[in-house]
Amino acid sequence: MIGNVIGWAIFGLVAGGLARLLHPGRDPMNWIWTMALGICGALVGGWIGSQVGITTDRGLWSWIAAIGGAIFLLALYHFMTARSAVTSGPATSDDYKRSVFQDLSRGPNG
Repeated sequence: MIGNVIGWAIFGLVAGGLARLLHPGRDPMNWIWTMALGICGALVGGWIGSQVGITTDRGLWSWIAAIGGAIFLLALYHFMTARSAVTSGPATSDDYKRSVFQDLSRGPNG
């Protein structure tokens, strides 16, 4: 039982981290949220895979489903939260600098 929980945690952390690397954009989250993203991505990706007819319970397909599901969740999150940014117009270099300095001031844990 505890081995399964640790396995899911490690799998989720790696899958969430890979999804964050592959998905463009700013994803400010700590390692716990990255793990949750990977686990939820595995559930969503596994469900989508089962609907398509792909067995995603082991092997390479489980990794593909988890990372794909996590990327889908990240894209959905960005779609849901980006509506307020659309009305402000294109970003300027000052906006970019302000964003970078805000990220640096928060430190490595976001």
